[in-house]
Amino acid sequence: MTRPYRKSRFMDFKNIHIGQIIKKRVLESEIDIVRICNFLKCSDEEIDTMYTLKSLDSELLLRWSKLLEYDFFRIYNQHLILYAPQISRNQSQVKKESELPKFRKNIYTKEIIDFIVNLIESGEKTRAQVIEEYRIPKTTLYKWLEKYKS
Repeated sequence: MTRPYRKSRFMDFKNIHIGQIIKKRVLESEIDIVRICNFLKCSDEEIDTMYTLKSLDSELLLRWSKLLEYDFFRIYNQHLILYAPQISRNQSQVKKESELPKFRKNIYTKEIIDFIVNLIESGEKTRAQVIEEYRIPKTTLYKWLEKYKS
């Protein structure tokens, strides 16, 4: 049985266009352009230009995150979870200890789980491809498919 076409609610974590994402959030939030300009200390033309940019300065992105009450950095974090190569244990033990804070890499959000389950259910990728490409443990994937199937 084929499913009827529905607009995808899944974000493309591989090709992030932060300007478009910010614009979508502004529209959802219905925030007045005057408030945006005052908060970011820029003109409405500069705001329109930001909507066209694929990437923004991190300080500016932080201000957008505060204004729109949305963590835009998490989008990049999801990209890292899905697409950044994992360091093997041997490599990580050889390297000098970093003074930077350490974060667990494999913390899967609901959006990531939905994205992965959708890839399999739509037939875009097989279970084996997902396990290999995204390094998701087989047992974890099967639990997700059982729990979150449509």
